[in-house]
Amino acid sequence: MASIQRIIPNNFNLPARIERLGELVYNLWWVWNPQARALFSNIEPQRWDEVNHNPVTLLKQSDRARLNAVADHPDYLDLYDSVMDQFDRYLEKNDTWFVTTYPDLVSKSIAYFSFEFGLHESLPVYAGGLGVLSGDHLKESSDLGIPLTGIGFIYHQGYFMQHITEDGWQNTANYTLALDEMPLIPLLDEQRVPVMISVDLPGRKVFARIWEVHVGRRLLYLLDSDVEANSPNDRQLTARLYSSDLDVRISQEILLGIGGVKALNLLGLEPTIWHMNEGHSAFLILERIRAAMQNGLTYEAASQMVARTDVFTTHTPVPAGLDQVPLWMIDKYLAHLWDDLKLTRDAFIDLGRHQQAWGENFSMPVLALKLSEQRNAVSEMHGKVSRKMWQFLWPGVAEKDVPVTHVTNGVHSLSWMSGQMRALLDRHFPADWMEHIDDAEIWEGLEKIPDQELWQVHQNLKDDLIRFVSRRARRSWVTGQYHPVQVIAGGVLLNSQVLTIGVARRFATYKRSNLILQDYERLLKIINDREMPLQIIFAGKAHPADEPGKLIIQQVYRAAKDARTAGRIVFLEDYDMNVARHLVQGVDIWLNTPRRPNEASGTSGMKAAMNGVLNFSVRDGWWCEGYNGENGWKIGKETEYHDAAEEDRDDSADIYETLEYEIVPLFYKNRRAELPSDEWIKMMKESIRTLAPQFSTMRMLKEYVHRLYIPGMTEKTDKIAG
Repeated sequence: MASIQRIIPNNFNLPARIERLGELVYNLWWVWNPQARALFSNIEPQRWDEVNHNPVTLLKQSDRARLNAVADHPDYLDLYDSVMDQFDRYLEKNDTWFVTTYPDLVSKSIAYFSFEFGLHESLPVYAGGLGVLSGDHLKESSDLGIPLTGIGFIYHQGYFMQHITEDGWQNTANYTLALDEMPLIPLLDEQRVPVMISVDLPGRKVFARIWEVHVGRRLLYLLDSDVEANSPNDRQLTARLYSSDLDVRISQEILLGIGGVKALNLLGLEPTIWHMNEGHSAFLILERIRAAMQNGLTYEAASQMVARTDVFTTHTPVPAGLDQVPLWMIDKYLAHLWDDLKLTRDAFIDLGRHQQAWGENFSMPVLALKLSEQRNAVSEMHGKVSRKMWQFLWPGVAEKDVPVTHVTNGVHSLSWMSGQMRALLDRHFPADWMEHIDDAEIWEGLEKIPDQELWQVHQNLKDDLIRFVSRRARRSWVTGQYHPVQVIAGGVLLNSQVLTIGVARRFATYKRSNLILQDYERLLKIINDREMPLQIIFAGKAHPADEPGKLIIQQVYRAAKDARTAGRIVFLEDYDMNVARHLVQGVDIWLNTPRRPNEASGTSGMKAAMNGVLNFSVRDGWWCEGYNGENGWKIGKETEYHDAAEEDRDDSADIYETLEYEIVPLFYKNRRAELPSDEWIKMMKESIRTLAPQFSTMRMLKEYVHRLYIPGMTEKTDKIAG
């Protein structure tokens, strides 16, 4: 193992009394602790918003006079002392759930590979739900004390910034992250030179340095190819997420999978379990087999040993969404590997061969499925879809017996539940409730919370959302680059007393985000009802290469600009975790309209539910398990259509019927000055009670440990180098 130095940057001019703020900014524990966030926001509230809640930038930009002022304020110092005490106790805690449940396995560890990690908006190296799930997985591993290490990329240009033109077309722009203003710790050797790994690509080696990110008790390592040893093109390999260039994509996958194994080896880490979140990192399997063969094992013995400790999570419910490349690219990029593995070309290709209507490809999920003993989908419905989809890999095995189980996704409750909701539960729940989020009995205490208190918290959050949207719209107007109608489309006319629906997600066609617009005249009648109006807030990005997705955004945006909507349809640009947090905490209804059965799981509705927001969704993904008839509403029939147009007509008609005759009247029924109907509050409580424990990452991670990690940790396995 090389001698590694971790030097936490400290370029802040902090008063001695609060100098540990310079330490706190480099541990993302502060992200899911409201009091810790308040330490930063209280320094300069306006600047805190302007820097997108990045404490590194905030401390660099705050002048010494302001820092001296907070360091002299008794209330601030009390908060500071309390937070630092909580932080220290959290890091020093040695009786975590994993340690007390599995004391004999504390020497074991898990490596968790993902193409993206969504931890916070100030570290924008994520594109959407997959990344946020990875970030939540890492945070909950920290809370539960699970010995898990993350491996991913630092993307210098993030995903992309979204701007909607006056005509509603999505324009994209790239930006460059200032890495010295990110919570990144450089890993250096004894000469203070960045430590690096390399992988072989056609005709050259590509190098990557390693950054370390502290996430509570856990570590995340991010590979970075932007180093002088690489060519200009190779320096761009870790520039952006999800390139449409297949050469870039396969190079990234080699770097993440093979390079990630080498990085862990360089750092002296020897994981017992290797978890692939989707197929992007599946080449790690081949690197592990090669390392085992170098220790004297045959390919058969090495592959069996590696498979016993591999875990593969699939998120893809349709063949078109598979991560795959044509066979000639395998010849170009990996020909050297089949010699190392002592395989023929055909035998090597067979590891990932996938025959489809348009020809043969090398499929990363197929590789992962074949060489992992633990395989899971991300919801019960997705498990059924996956077993049907992958049955061909197990000839002669009945569909129900295909060895792909499911672990339904969850969300990191402490990241997505509002601070006000947490404070409410603190007043009425047992003192240690946050350590037992997955315990359904804890949530029975909701019945004791007065309706008025719950609604007041919700109304406060709704007010916060409306103010947030209004501030964004005003800022766009000040730039002078927006037409006045665009400012209205941005939300300046929203009313916090009006029933509000949130529709926010990736604008992929199967998600049908425009379904509610299908019968536009009927929708206008609903939203403009004089006594019971409705408003809808849309947000989301389409992949830059997804032209149909951009057309859906354009349709939504044109509706937002239509004067007949009276400003009650809104589109928020540049969807990120900050926008998502405001929406899932502040709307009344969360609308989700995927085309069954294409939603593998979905997690945004889970985040909304724990904040008292009611779900109105097609029964697909997680909602098949979550909906009980009393905690929200379902859309459409639970069947698969052969005619997409017919399905859209039926589902949209059901949306309008349910809105007109159930949801809207119930919200406004007997409405007093400050409360909706008693039935509405009852549904809010039922939603929180039934969904918050079941769809938490606390439940999810315990399930991963019990069912998928422990089998590989406890079986007798030989040590594998790397």
